[in-house]
Amino acid sequence: MRTVTLDILDDNALNLLKDLELLKVIRLRRDDQPEISLSENLVKKYKGSMVSQSKDEIDNQLENLRNEWV
Repeated sequence: MRTVTLDILDDNALNLLKDLELLKVIRLRRDDQPEISLSENLVKKYKGSMVSQSKDEIDNQLENLRNEWV
């Protein structure tokens, strides 16, 4: 087995590679680095945005929202 790095220039090439993977000719792997930075950005973006609430408070809010549509 050999590892090769490719630059995808066209989405059609990616589709062809996925087809080859389905045929069990190759195995595609994603780079871990971009996914880690993306998840870190999401954590920073949404950290602290939700307030800790009891189940009863959440149920009451949902009931109020549902009643607004009636």
